[in-house]
Amino acid sequence: MSQFFFNQQEIKAVEVLKKMGKEHALEALKSMLLIRHFETRGEASYRQGFVGGFYHSYAGQEAIQVAAVQVFGQKHWYATTYRCHALALLLGATPNELMAELFGRATGNAKGRGGSMHLYAQRLLGGFAIVGGHLPIAAGAAFSSKYLNKNELSICFLGDGAVAQGSFHETLNLATLWNLPVIFVIENNQWGMGTHVNRAICTDGIARFQSPSYGIDGYTIDGMDYFSCYAGFAHVYQQAMAEQRPILVECVCQRFRGHSISDPGLYRTKEALNEILQSDPIPYLAAFLQQQGGVSEQAYQDLDKWARELILEAVEFAKNSPWPSVATLGEEVYAP
Repeated sequence: MSQFFFNQQEIKAVEVLKKMGKEHALEALKSMLLIRHFETRGEASYRQGFVGGFYHSYAGQEAIQVAAVQVFGQKHWYATTYRCHALALLLGATPNELMAELFGRATGNAKGRGGSMHLYAQRLLGGFAIVGGHLPIAAGAAFSSKYLNKNELSICFLGDGAVAQGSFHETLNLATLWNLPVIFVIENNQWGMGTHVNRAICTDGIARFQSPSYGIDGYTIDGMDYFSCYAGFAHVYQQAMAEQRPILVECVCQRFRGHSISDPGLYRTKEALNEILQSDPIPYLAAFLQQQGGVSEQAYQDLDKWARELILEAVEFAKNSPWPSVATLGEEVYAP
């Protein structure tokens, strides 16, 4: 089994940038800014009472899914956790429909019925609230692709907390047994709610230790570095398409907010959080592109302004959208 590590020390960003092109990296920066502003305004709207239920911010982890969708494209199937705002944006859902969904409005992504944790796109099977509950669904999508000879992959994002669930092991076992074309991407942000990963998972290095148990390849990626993510996923994509077998990927990262908006994150000291914030993938990518002549400081500020204003427009759209009618409550419901 292969065990590769993609991190800032081993990946030469200049070489990765040369292969992908500066425009590609600039698009990534644009997407990351859009996601960050969406999370910032969505969380602010929650605190102002416009958003109910739960809210799980993706801030800090943007490099992972931005790079993944750039590499894999939108022709494959995706499934993810309740931290699903970013992936929905990347797979074609508009800021307006997503913000309206957070607000519970009829113009929302799921007509106001799903809220923050249940977002969809044409190739996004959904955000799933049950920890580990979406892994079998992702495997099912891979089975369908194989059965119908569609040459499509299934990409499944999960948190480190899901590794301790039985569905993780059952799904990896079945996916390997049936040689399903599915990529499991563990976004290891170090915390399962308020429990550190070292107190929940018995091994240090999830992909490195779990993948041999199922006879599949495992890769570890620096999830805070866009170029490491891009290079790692590019390698994984080529292998997955060629072999049509499961692959386990661990992206080591940090979330900048608590588990959800109701989590004050007291398990991290202010000093530790400030140190974590220094590894923000957005300013790192912006500074590198400026150094390489891929973007000017003014162009970066313009991009940031564009993303901020687009999300502010989405907030206004959501505020002005109608509430769902009670008369439509039973429409498109497949089980009573």
